[in-house]
Amino acid sequence: MSLNTLKETLRQCTYPSSSTLISYPNSSISRETDPINPRKPPKSSLSKQLQRLQDPFSLPQIQPRNQQKQSLDHEEEEEEEEEEEEEEVEAQEGFEKPQLGSLQFDLTGPFVPLVLSSDDEVPVIQVPASINHRLLEHQREGVKFLYNLYKHNHGGVLGDDMGLGKTIQTIAFLAAMFGKDGECGDSTIFKGNQIGKKGPVLIVCPTSVIHNWESEFSKWATFSVSVYHGASRDLILDKLEARGVEILITSFDTYRIHGSILSEVPWEIVVIDEAHRLKNEKSKLYTACLEIKTRKRIGLTGTIMQNKIMELFNLFDWAAPGCLGTREHFREFYDEPLKHGQRSTAPERFVRVADERKQHLVAVLHKYLLRRTKEETIGHLMMGKEDNVVFCEMSELQKRVYTRMLQLPDIQCLINKDLPCSCGSPLTQVECCKRTVPNGIIWSYLHRDNPDGCDSCPFCLVLPCLVKLQQISNHLELIKPNPRDDPDKQRKDAEFASSVFGTDIDLVGGNTQSESFMGLSDVKHCGKMRVLEKLMFSWVSHGDKILLFSYSVRMLDILEKFLIRKGYCFSRLDGSTPTNLRQSLVDDFNSSPSKQVFLISTRAGGLGLNLVSANRVVIFDPNWNPAQDLQAQDRSFRYGQKRHVVVFRLLAAGSLEELVYSRQVYKQQLSNIAISGKMEKRYFEGVQVWKLIFLVSIIPLDSYICVQNISFLSFFLSFLI
Repeated sequence: MSLNTLKETLRQCTYPSSSTLISYPNSSISRETDPINPRKPPKSSLSKQLQRLQDPFSLPQIQPRNQQKQSLDHEEEEEEEEEEEEEEVEAQEGFEKPQLGSLQFDLTGPFVPLVLSSDDEVPVIQVPASINHRLLEHQREGVKFLYNLYKHNHGGVLGDDMGLGKTIQTIAFLAAMFGKDGECGDSTIFKGNQIGKKGPVLIVCPTSVIHNWESEFSKWATFSVSVYHGASRDLILDKLEARGVEILITSFDTYRIHGSILSEVPWEIVVIDEAHRLKNEKSKLYTACLEIKTRKRIGLTGTIMQNKIMELFNLFDWAAPGCLGTREHFREFYDEPLKHGQRSTAPERFVRVADERKQHLVAVLHKYLLRRTKEETIGHLMMGKEDNVVFCEMSELQKRVYTRMLQLPDIQCLINKDLPCSCGSPLTQVECCKRTVPNGIIWSYLHRDNPDGCDSCPFCLVLPCLVKLQQISNHLELIKPNPRDDPDKQRKDAEFASSVFGTDIDLVGGNTQSESFMGLSDVKHCGKMRVLEKLMFSWVSHGDKILLFSYSVRMLDILEKFLIRKGYCFSRLDGSTPTNLRQSLVDDFNSSPSKQVFLISTRAGGLGLNLVSANRVVIFDPNWNPAQDLQAQDRSFRYGQKRHVVVFRLLAAGSLEELVYSRQVYKQQLSNIAISGKMEKRYFEGVQVWKLIFLVSIIPLDSYICVQNISFLSFFLSFLI
């Protein structure tokens, strides 16, 4: 039957006479009916069915007819007849009616199992249809990759971009390995073969995402899941020994402390979420994870390399020990050639060798790493992301304080360290008379128990000075003493604040922390807050929702007062927020139209949060590690985001933060070279040399400059170095 014929055969509902109204008992609703040929009310709108027939592209992918054999025991006879009628109409047009379980999910594939094992393998290892039809295509490829690692009895890293569903891919793989089957959680373990004899699975993850793992397991399959965290650890351990646990979830801190106990369990598979935490081979967490007695180790991370290429070795040497050779071999064969070949003044021979080693490294990692980006997987399903860097002019008061900071003896010692010593010797200042800074405020506090200095002098001053420069760039209130610190540190910070405030000390309310609501919420003396005020006014008036990130809890306190003063409705999440309340805050922000801003600590909220209701992201203070800022951005830019996401990174113009960003670019280039084998432009001679950090000056800029082209900005910043 053609579509036009079908339309002609449909009879229009007419208004009958009052005598044809049939009343239903105990109900105020009446049905209209034809006394000669009663017409039953359709179960679903037939007009909507016609719309779907006219637009076949709007239909989901639906299983074939031979897989639609489900009984209708609980349906009434009238509904059966109408459903059969609708199925006949769909069959004549070449479509079938979808069959869903008790929970309604968006269909993304055919309702068939995903077979992982080869034809000659027994038993058959497959992802159940109830899970497979809800996976995206790149997620199916990820499940196959994980099974291939398992089959060859070694580990590897699933390094997809944040937001591509690494958790879901892992759960689908585990469901296949444990023989889970049935729709929406029904499970069957294939007894009598190797699947029924498998050991438990250990998942180690940040504390903030434990709840998320539990929630995802409950949505996708029925596992016996327990959490080894908190006061109930002993009970969970007893249950584990009694083989009553299939999946055990614990946090990094818990495993670091109790790893000696958990490492004795014969784990079938170990999964480390946010596996870039294993980047430091000297950390206690890395040492504890090395004791795991299984070769089937899976690392999940969207930021495989953060700061240096040796982090790559540490991660893969844990996942697949020996896959990259020894540490010395990796450093000589890969690390050094790649770093030297990326320098802007590198000879052609160095560049050629670096390119050869880069390609070789990518080929070796291909066996142990699966890396996909959003652009190549779900880019067509999202509206895209725009990354902006905003240069914010510091206030006049900030500029004066920043200049006084540069004139302190501590920083002058570092800036002039390579100049000839004033005593007339042929040695440099750092080698002769200026190795220590007895008149420096910061140096004196660091060496209060050692007046002669330490072996690292004066380089022990670098980190404290960097912190102070960044604090001045963000807000002057941050350099004042913290009441929670010990008295000696408070006295030192008060003395430092008095030195850099100078004659402006009354403008900032003295050298102690202010609790004045009007003073802290005022944007007059903070360049970044002045820019933020203008941007937020524009966004809120257009109905945008905003994520506002900062590393400093004190800065969050100031921004909170600013939001209250402006009348914005907001939520807040930081390290003091209880773990069991964090997901409810996220859900409330996503579902409430009245919530305009989410104020988040980058450390506490940079992982595991799904905040797709927001389409504006502000990084208030940049971090030396580019992965931290990227993780913050991806709280919003992930699968499920329906709007175009715009990111704004606020940098204090002419300050240290410009060099912080240039180092981010440099590290990101090294990561692209080592992992993806990409060719990167050689902007820098090497921004990891500490002395370059202090080549800063006040650059007069207008209110703010927004540079949208990141590659152009990198080129621009190369002139600052």
